[in-house]
Amino acid sequence: MLSEDVVREVDAAAHKLGTSRSNLINQILADYVNLTTPERRINDVFTALEQMMSPSRDIVPFFSPNTFTMSLKSSLAYKYRPTVKYEVELYRDAEDSIGELSVIFRTQSVALIQSMTDFFRIWKHVEDRELAPLLKGEPIRYALYDGKFVRSIALPSEPCTTEELAQVLSDYITTFDSLMKAYLSGSVDERDIEHGYYQQMSSQKVLI
Repeated sequence: MLSEDVVREVDAAAHKLGTSRSNLINQILADYVNLTTPERRINDVFTALEQMMSPSRDIVPFFSPNTFTMSLKSSLAYKYRPTVKYEVELYRDAEDSIGELSVIFRTQSVALIQSMTDFFRIWKHVEDRELAPLLKGEPIRYALYDGKFVRSIALPSEPCTTEELAQVLSDYITTFDSLMKAYLSGSVDERDIEHGYYQQMSSQKVLI
């Protein structure tokens, strides 16, 4: 049983952190016994990812502590400067994947929608050929909706630290964003995308 004074202060602290009373108490006890909870690991990954992406002028991260989702915004060099939003969701309990990456775009340009759709299909084709044979777990799942491309985040190919996972997520999003923008500008084709993807992947210790 907790005293009313303790409950009041815990509730106030939980409100400031954007979490619940039970989750805050759970985290406090986990810290006391030196146990890393899934929630803390996700929070640490997003905190590290935010720090890695913040110096970039091309991709702007947005992260609220104690959530399972992080957003990143990127502007396209296109008429009216449309934006692309990346959403990284990490699961508390990882089974066949640790989360998913969504690429969300809003535009009325039919030509831009078609070009982005073409890029997403090329990207999947490249990953099917270059990445899929190297993964140990379940195949990566893809989905393409109106204005949204979704890719599951595979279980890491090797055991990795929080910082290593954040780094591979940062590198993946940065590579995706730069190659997508280059494709939309007409400066690269499918062969160039595959080459750029392979170069980035070959330098990674951990694959997702």
